Amino acid sequence: MNVPDDSRFRREMASAYRSGWHFIDLVTAVPQGGDSLMVTLFGEPIVITRGEDEDIRAYRCLRRPRGAPQPVRCAIRYGMIFVNLDQRDHQLVEAETTTATPRSA
Repeated sequence: MNVPDDSRFRREMASAYRSGWHFIDLVTAVPQGGDSLMVTLFGEPIVITRGEDEDIRAYRCLRRPRGAPQPVRCAIRYGMIFVNLDQRDHQLVEAETTTATPRSA
């Protein structure tokens, strides 16, 4: 693992803090494929998993009886796991369709 430039590291951490990203744990907390870690962030249970493909993913656990886990934005920086719970970052934006009737000249 490369040791980051101190000023660059501080800039990235400040940016992450302002943008709604929250530190969860070190990547070593979920060392192998199939491992998971459950944390509570702002009262919401979040599961961090490492898939068999070695990718780390985060899911919000819904409290509804039949609710499926909801994917949460997850980023790995400098060996640390960050998640973003901002709902605006997770909603799919559908393109607005406008209809127009052409006018004849």
